[in-house]
Amino acid sequence: MSAFHTSVRRSAALVLIAAAALSCVAFPAGAQEAPDAMVKRVAQDVIATIKSDPAIQAGNEARIRDVLEAKLLLNFDFGRMAALAMGKNWRSATPEQQKRITDEFRALLVRTYSGALNQYRNETIDYKPLRMNAGDTEVTVRTLVQRASGAPIQIDYGMEKKADNWKCYDVIVAGVSLVTNYRDEFNEQIKNGGVDGLIKTLADRNRGVAAK
Repeated sequence: MSAFHTSVRRSAALVLIAAAALSCVAFPAGAQEAPDAMVKRVAQDVIATIKSDPAIQAGNEARIRDVLEAKLLLNFDFGRMAALAMGKNWRSATPEQQKRITDEFRALLVRTYSGALNQYRNETIDYKPLRMNAGDTEVTVRTLVQRASGAPIQIDYGMEKKADNWKCYDVIVAGVSLVTNYRDEFNEQIKNGGVDGLIKTLADRNRGVAAK
Protein backbone atom coordinates (compact mmCIF):
# COMPACT_ATOMS: atom_id res chain seq x y z
CA MET A 1 0.00 0.00 0.00
CA SER A 2 1.37 3.42 -0.97
CA ALA A 3 2.12 6.15 1.55
CA PHE A 4 -0.81 8.09 0.13
CA HIS A 5 -3.21 5.18 0.61
CA THR A 6 -1.96 4.76 4.18
CA SER A 7 -2.47 8.46 4.90
CA VAL A 8 -5.95 8.47 3.40
CA ARG A 9 -6.93 5.34 5.29
CA ARG A 10 -5.94 7.00 8.56
CA SER A 11 -8.34 9.86 7.80
CA ALA A 12 -10.93 7.73 6.01
CA ALA A 13 -13.48 8.10 8.78
CA LEU A 14 -13.42 11.84 8.20
CA VAL A 15 -13.69 11.41 4.43
CA LEU A 16 -16.67 9.12 4.79
CA ILE A 17 -18.45 11.36 7.29
CA ALA A 18 -18.48 14.24 4.86
CA ALA A 19 -19.00 11.96 1.87
CA ALA A 20 -22.07 10.50 3.49
CA ALA A 21 -23.28 14.02 4.10
CA LEU A 22 -22.94 14.70 0.41
CA SER A 23 -24.91 11.66 -0.56
CA CYS A 24 -27.92 11.35 1.70
CA VAL A 25 -29.77 14.55 0.92
CA ALA A 26 -33.19 14.55 -0.72
CA PHE A 27 -33.97 17.92 -2.26
CA PRO A 28 -37.39 19.53 -1.91
CA ALA A 29 -39.32 19.68 -5.18
CA GLY A 30 -38.23 22.66 -7.24
CA ALA A 31 -35.38 23.54 -4.89
CA GLN A 32 -31.67 22.85 -4.96
CA GLU A 33 -29.35 23.62 -2.09
CA ALA A 34 -25.91 25.02 -2.59
CA PRO A 35 -23.43 22.14 -2.29
CA ASP A 36 -21.64 23.51 0.77
CA ALA A 37 -24.92 24.16 2.58
CA MET A 38 -25.96 20.61 1.82
CA VAL A 39 -22.80 19.16 3.34
CA LYS A 40 -22.96 21.34 6.44
CA ARG A 41 -26.64 20.62 7.14
CA VAL A 42 -26.39 16.86 6.93
CA ALA A 43 -22.95 16.27 8.44
CA GLN A 44 -24.16 16.62 12.03
CA ASP A 45 -26.85 14.00 11.46
CA VAL A 46 -24.33 11.59 9.98
CA ILE A 47 -21.95 12.10 12.89
CA ALA A 48 -24.80 11.48 15.34
CA THR A 49 -25.54 8.20 13.57
CA ILE A 50 -21.95 7.10 13.91
CA LYS A 51 -21.90 7.93 17.61
CA SER A 52 -25.21 6.22 18.38
CA ASP A 53 -24.93 3.05 16.29
CA PRO A 54 -23.59 0.25 18.53
CA ALA A 55 -22.68 -1.93 15.55
CA ILE A 56 -20.50 0.79 14.02
CA GLN A 57 -18.92 1.53 17.40
CA ALA A 58 -18.10 -2.18 17.72
CA GLY A 59 -16.45 -2.18 14.30
CA ASN A 60 -19.06 -4.33 12.54
CA GLU A 61 -17.88 -3.90 8.95
CA ALA A 62 -20.98 -5.52 7.46
CA ARG A 63 -23.13 -2.89 9.17
CA ILE A 64 -20.74 -0.14 8.08
CA ARG A 65 -20.87 -1.33 4.48
CA ASP A 66 -24.67 -1.39 4.64
CA VAL A 67 -24.67 2.23 5.77
CA LEU A 68 -22.23 3.23 3.05
CA GLU A 69 -24.21 1.41 0.38
CA ALA A 70 -27.39 3.18 1.45
CA LYS A 71 -25.86 6.64 1.71
CA LEU A 72 -23.05 6.85 -0.83
CA LEU A 73 -24.17 5.27 -4.05
CA LEU A 74 -27.07 7.43 -5.14
CA ASN A 75 -25.20 10.71 -5.27
CA PHE A 76 -21.65 9.78 -6.14
CA ASP A 77 -20.75 9.72 -9.82
CA PHE A 78 -18.77 6.48 -9.83
CA GLY A 79 -18.76 6.40 -13.63
CA ARG A 80 -16.87 9.67 -13.78
CA MET A 81 -14.63 8.58 -10.92
CA ALA A 82 -13.67 5.42 -12.80
CA ALA A 83 -13.09 7.41 -16.00
CA LEU A 84 -10.80 9.83 -14.17
CA ALA A 85 -8.89 6.93 -12.64
CA MET A 86 -8.36 5.31 -16.05
CA GLY A 87 -7.47 8.53 -17.88
CA LYS A 88 -7.04 8.12 -21.64
CA ASN A 89 -7.54 4.35 -21.38
CA TRP A 90 -11.23 4.90 -20.57
CA ARG A 91 -11.97 5.69 -24.22
CA SER A 92 -10.48 2.39 -25.39
CA ALA A 93 -12.76 0.33 -23.13
CA THR A 94 -16.06 -1.01 -24.45
CA PRO A 95 -19.30 0.09 -22.73
CA GLU A 96 -19.49 -3.31 -21.04
CA GLN A 97 -15.90 -3.00 -19.79
CA GLN A 98 -16.58 0.53 -18.56
CA LYS A 99 -19.55 -0.75 -16.56
CA ARG A 100 -17.50 -3.58 -15.06
CA ILE A 101 -14.68 -1.20 -14.12
CA THR A 102 -17.14 1.26 -12.59
CA ASP A 103 -18.77 -1.48 -10.51
CA GLU A 104 -15.46 -2.93 -9.32
CA PHE A 105 -13.96 0.49 -8.60
CA ARG A 106 -17.00 1.45 -6.55
CA ALA A 107 -16.77 -1.79 -4.59
CA LEU A 108 -13.04 -1.24 -4.04
CA LEU A 109 -13.51 2.24 -2.60
CA VAL A 110 -16.42 1.23 -0.37
CA ARG A 111 -14.70 -1.88 0.95
CA THR A 112 -11.28 -0.29 1.38
CA TYR A 113 -12.50 2.56 3.54
CA SER A 114 -15.46 1.01 5.34
CA GLY A 115 -13.19 -0.40 8.03
CA ALA A 116 -12.19 3.09 9.15
CA LEU A 117 -15.63 4.52 9.85
CA ASN A 118 -15.66 3.32 13.45
CA GLN A 119 -12.44 5.29 14.07
CA TYR A 120 -14.26 8.60 14.34
CA ARG A 121 -13.00 10.41 17.46
CA ASN A 122 -14.93 13.67 17.83
CA GLU A 123 -13.20 15.45 14.96
CA THR A 124 -14.92 18.59 13.70
CA ILE A 125 -15.32 19.94 10.17
CA ASP A 126 -14.75 23.58 9.24
CA TYR A 127 -16.29 24.74 5.96
CA LYS A 128 -14.50 27.28 3.83
CA PRO A 129 -16.48 29.90 1.86
CA LEU A 130 -17.76 28.43 -1.39
CA ARG A 131 -16.41 29.99 -4.57
CA MET A 132 -19.30 29.67 -6.96
CA ASN A 133 -20.71 31.83 -9.73
CA ALA A 134 -24.20 31.75 -11.16
CA GLY A 135 -24.40 29.05 -13.79
CA ASP A 136 -21.44 27.04 -12.49
CA THR A 137 -21.92 23.32 -12.99
CA GLU A 138 -18.72 22.21 -11.24
CA VAL A 139 -17.48 23.45 -7.88
CA THR A 140 -15.12 22.40 -5.13
CA VAL A 141 -16.42 22.22 -1.57
CA ARG A 142 -13.44 22.88 0.68
CA THR A 143 -13.29 21.66 4.25
CA LEU A 144 -10.71 21.53 7.01
CA VAL A 145 -10.97 18.65 9.45
CA GLN A 146 -9.84 19.50 12.95
CA ARG A 147 -8.54 16.32 14.54
CA ALA A 148 -8.45 15.51 18.23
CA SER A 149 -4.67 15.16 17.87
CA GLY A 150 -2.38 16.10 15.03
CA ALA A 151 -2.49 18.77 12.37
CA PRO A 152 -5.75 19.60 10.57
CA ILE A 153 -6.43 17.81 7.29
CA GLN A 154 -7.79 19.59 4.24
CA ILE A 155 -10.40 17.46 2.47
CA ASP A 156 -12.06 18.89 -0.61
CA TYR A 157 -14.87 17.54 -2.79
CA GLY A 158 -15.17 17.95 -6.54
CA MET A 159 -18.86 18.22 -7.31
CA GLU A 160 -20.86 18.39 -10.53
CA LYS A 161 -24.37 19.73 -10.94
CA LYS A 162 -26.80 17.23 -12.41
CA ALA A 163 -30.43 17.64 -13.37
CA ASP A 164 -31.81 17.63 -9.84
CA ASN A 165 -28.85 17.57 -7.46
CA TRP A 166 -25.08 17.71 -7.07
CA LYS A 167 -22.90 14.63 -7.33
CA CYS A 168 -19.41 14.14 -5.97
CA TYR A 169 -16.84 12.81 -8.43
CA ASP A 170 -13.59 13.19 -6.47
CA VAL A 171 -12.22 13.55 -2.96
CA ILE A 172 -8.97 15.48 -2.57
CA VAL A 173 -7.03 14.79 0.61
CA ALA A 174 -4.24 17.24 1.45
CA GLY A 175 -4.11 18.28 -2.21
CA VAL A 176 -3.96 14.77 -3.64
CA SER A 177 -6.88 13.36 -5.63
CA LEU A 178 -8.18 10.06 -4.30
CA VAL A 179 -9.39 9.11 -7.77
CA THR A 180 -6.49 10.11 -10.01
CA ASN A 181 -4.03 8.64 -7.52
CA TYR A 182 -5.10 5.26 -8.89
CA ARG A 183 -4.20 6.24 -12.46
CA ASP A 184 -0.59 5.04 -12.50
CA GLU A 185 -1.60 1.71 -11.01
CA PHE A 186 -4.45 1.29 -13.50
CA ASN A 187 -2.24 2.26 -16.44
CA GLU A 188 0.32 -0.34 -15.39
CA GLN A 189 -2.35 -3.03 -15.12
CA ILE A 190 -3.71 -2.15 -18.57
CA LYS A 191 -0.21 -2.11 -20.06
CA ASN A 192 0.45 -5.62 -18.77
CA GLY A 193 -2.94 -7.26 -19.22
CA GLY A 194 -5.25 -4.95 -21.10
CA VAL A 195 -8.55 -3.60 -19.84
CA ASP A 196 -9.74 -7.11 -19.00
CA GLY A 197 -6.60 -7.57 -16.93
CA LEU A 198 -7.50 -4.48 -14.90
CA ILE A 199 -11.04 -5.75 -14.39
CA LYS A 200 -9.71 -9.09 -13.16
CA THR A 201 -7.25 -7.40 -10.79
CA LEU A 202 -9.99 -5.23 -9.28
CA ALA A 203 -12.38 -8.17 -8.98
CA ASP A 204 -9.71 -10.32 -7.31
CA ARG A 205 -8.85 -7.51 -4.92
CA ASN A 206 -12.50 -7.01 -3.99
CA ARG A 207 -12.91 -10.72 -3.33
CA GLY A 208 -9.78 -10.66 -1.19
CA VAL A 209 -10.98 -7.68 0.85
CA ALA A 210 -14.42 -9.25 1.21
CA ALA A 211 -12.90 -12.46 2.51
CA LYS A 212 -11.06 -10.71 5.34
